[in-house]
Amino acid sequence: MNFLAIDLGATSGRTILGSIVEGKLEQRELTRFPNPIIETGGHFYWDILALYHEIIQSLKKVANEGIDIESIGIDTWGVDVVMMGKDGGVLRNPYSYRDPHTEGVMEDYFQQISKEEVYEKTGIQFMPFNTLFQLSAMHSHHDSALEAASKILFIPDALIYMLTGEAVCEHTILSTSQFLNPRTGRIDPELIGVMGLDEQHFGRYVMPGEQVGRLTAEVQQMTGVGALPVVAVAGHDTASAVAAVPAENERFAYLSCGTWSLLGIETQDAIISEKSFEYNFTNEGGIEGTTRFLKNICGMWILERCRKEWTDAPADVRQISKDSMEAEAFQRFIFPDAPDFANPTSMVEAIQNYCQKTNQPVPEDYKAMARCIFESLAMRYRQILEYLKEMAPFPIERLHVIGGGSQNSHLMQMTANSLGIPVVTGPVEGTAIGNIMLQAKAAGLVKDRFEMRRMIADSIEMKTYLPQDTMAWDAAYENYLKLTN
Repeated sequence: MNFLAIDLGATSGRTILGSIVEGKLEQRELTRFPNPIIETGGHFYWDILALYHEIIQSLKKVANEGIDIESIGIDTWGVDVVMMGKDGGVLRNPYSYRDPHTEGVMEDYFQQISKEEVYEKTGIQFMPFNTLFQLSAMHSHHDSALEAASKILFIPDALIYMLTGEAVCEHTILSTSQFLNPRTGRIDPELIGVMGLDEQHFGRYVMPGEQVGRLTAEVQQMTGVGALPVVAVAGHDTASAVAAVPAENERFAYLSCGTWSLLGIETQDAIISEKSFEYNFTNEGGIEGTTRFLKNICGMWILERCRKEWTDAPADVRQISKDSMEAEAFQRFIFPDAPDFANPTSMVEAIQNYCQKTNQPVPEDYKAMARCIFESLAMRYRQILEYLKEMAPFPIERLHVIGGGSQNSHLMQMTANSLGIPVVTGPVEGTAIGNIMLQAKAAGLVKDRFEMRRMIADSIEMKTYLPQDTMAWDAAYENYLKLTN
């Protein structure tokens, strides 16, 4: 059977043909396209119609190549929403989460409902771009699209609506909003009532793996494909990626390692406590009713920004990583989540200034700076894992790493050394794989998430890193904590 995964990221999108052949998963990229943020009138927008157009083009390619596909699934980034009018049309391109209109809105919102109460209701970490605060900002600014909206749909749900005419609200993407109550599985009426909204403004609730509709006659005519089913996969890309973690049992942590790092565990129930509030952990929806209990960490973003400034460094990240091993170990650490590294004019200067103000040797070349970044990330991963161990309902025996960062062998070995547990890498392209496998589950090819994961493990190449030099890393970790507290 063949399945079409539409995987949309915050910089680019792609469509992947996934095939199940003799119990193994095969993939082929059909199309790839940019997804730029559009700046106009002092705001930042996504072009939802351009994304729809690219999906139509991929379906045309499916028809032209005579590919017989079973279903379609869409995953995207979280939090952003599209305002739909009473006639079913898009009222305006949606704001990007990078839009500045939410500045200061969290503090204003907490004047109506306290921060503690919001966390108690949702268990979601506080970030100004969460949908709750985007809608609050729009409400405060008397946004014309919000005031005229008949439906408010998250990005994957809006695209499903444009393809099928069905207005749905998929569980995992809704969980990024900060107004889903994980205990009830529904939108908390008090949190959105502040903006004059209620449940009727959103689509009907659906869970990952549920068929939600078929392509409209218009889409069929434009593309040449038939009335294909559209499956609500894990609409949030991180949820699809975690679905693809090839774990044997529940006793694992996962790390989605890319521009951002997301480190967490998969639990049956949300973890909402004084500790999770203090550490600012988040409870997002997973597949089969699970919760992704995790924390966002500033990841390879720091390295990516430095690479743009380094004039003497090789272009290949793998070579930079190899060269960094020539620098002396444990000479300096940064706190990756410090505001200093959020979006500085110069990342190189930000690192040098941080080292200077914490009385550490200032790195002068790319090798020392890269080693500092990798070691600091490995230490931060340990710090978050220590928090997870305090709150997890089971022992954490290994770390599964997915995403592009899993290909950095030096960082992965450092992570194993720092954490003191095995680190297993793969798959690199977890999001599309999770999307495809949830469609396969909907088609009856696998029965549950662990059968999905066994098939994935049989279909991909994995590598295991075992801890080394743990005594030296333990001592360096104590120094890291002193320097970054």
